[in-house]
Amino acid sequence: MLKVRDIMTADVVTVSPELTVREAMDVLSRHRVSGAPVVANGQVLGVVAASDLIALAAAMPGVPTDRGEEAELEPGEMETEWESEDETPSAYFSEMWSDTGADAGERMATPESPEWNALEQQTVGDAMTRAVHSLPPEATVIEAAEVMKRAKIHRVLIMEGEALRGIVTAMDIARAVADHRLVAHEYVFGGEKDFDARGY
Repeated sequence: MLKVRDIMTADVVTVSPELTVREAMDVLSRHRVSGAPVVANGQVLGVVAASDLIALAAAMPGVPTDRGEEAELEPGEMETEWESEDETPSAYFSEMWSDTGADAGERMATPESPEWNALEQQTVGDAMTRAVHSLPPEATVIEAAEVMKRAKIHRVLIMEGEALRGIVTAMDIARAVADHRLVAHEYVFGGEKDFDARGY
């Protein structure tokens, strides 16, 4: 039976719990992985997935973009009267929030924007899952699939004691299945009576 050591990735991308959400997103994106073990001082503390980072970012309160200094109006005071030949009242709001239609990526690419600051305030330690699902290198691929199914996860850490040896993902298992590596061939012969005079 195929073992997890035969399909695992030994060169594991790991992240520190002190990394900011923004930095962790960059690491996952750069290495094209959807999750990574969280490691500090050689010890596995948990696992963080892209979905964990997205959930944390989505839970952050919305922060309005900086509008600068604007004149305060007294209660009941209107800045201008709208005449039919003037601009519509909506034009006032379009000017006031000129970046509302801007792409989120463009706004977040500016370090001084509030969205960027929010992502810099939260760390991997805030987002990670502390429950670690692991198997030894001698475990079978079927066992890894069963752990993923039961825990509803996409990766299993391969560990010997406290030492991280590798990682097996759902994609690794899918590749093994597609390559027919899980199929065990067993040939059984009944002895000489199964062969004819030619040895066939």
